[in-house]
Amino acid sequence: MSIARRAVAEVLGTGLLLATVVGSGIMAAKLSSGNDALALLCNTLPTGAVLVVLIQMFGPVSGAHFNPAVSICFVLRGELSWRDAALYIACQVAGAILGVWLAHLMFELPVWQLSTHVRTGPGQWLAEVVATFGLILCILGCRSCAPASVPYAVGLYITAAYWFTASTSFANPAVTVARSLSDTFAGIAPDGVLGFILAQMAGMLIGVTLGSWLWPTRRDA
Repeated sequence: MSIARRAVAEVLGTGLLLATVVGSGIMAAKLSSGNDALALLCNTLPTGAVLVVLIQMFGPVSGAHFNPAVSICFVLRGELSWRDAALYIACQVAGAILGVWLAHLMFELPVWQLSTHVRTGPGQWLAEVVATFGLILCILGCRSCAPASVPYAVGLYITAAYWFTASTSFANPAVTVARSLSDTFAGIAPDGVLGFILAQMAGMLIGVTLGSWLWPTRRDA
């Protein structure tokens, strides 16, 4: 696929993912009557479901990364150039922000917001290391052993990770940046963004190191 098609696929895919994450969070908060467990469940299911659809749609075009951590993982494995990765990451961040703004417009909220939802601390950072580590292993393992299962495996993993991680599994720097621009159920206060991103990068590095040993490419061998 041409680089232009791949770039558009990453913008669209990441944008639709964020519109789903934030939009379902807004809807969940409206309908759950203050029940946070119910709101989280209502936020989780659409996110996991849309990931399956988006990866199926855009996987043949761009690889359906939608995540700077995933793009850098493939650079480190020799499957993507740094030049292409830089474009992917720019498209992912732009698409994520546009997706957040789209969700705000759909629910008639102010487009420009900054979150006040505090998410920080050692437990949250460790959760992001674990969430991103698991996501990378999920992708690398399934690509190696059963490529057709990747969309379903990623969707199911994120659905589970929403509940077993203290941070509700952001596992994605572009998602983290964009969600800081939404003062809704899915938001994260800007002060917490750097800690989350550093934790996500640490989880990615551990994941790609272990994953390259468990499922080596010819280059790794």
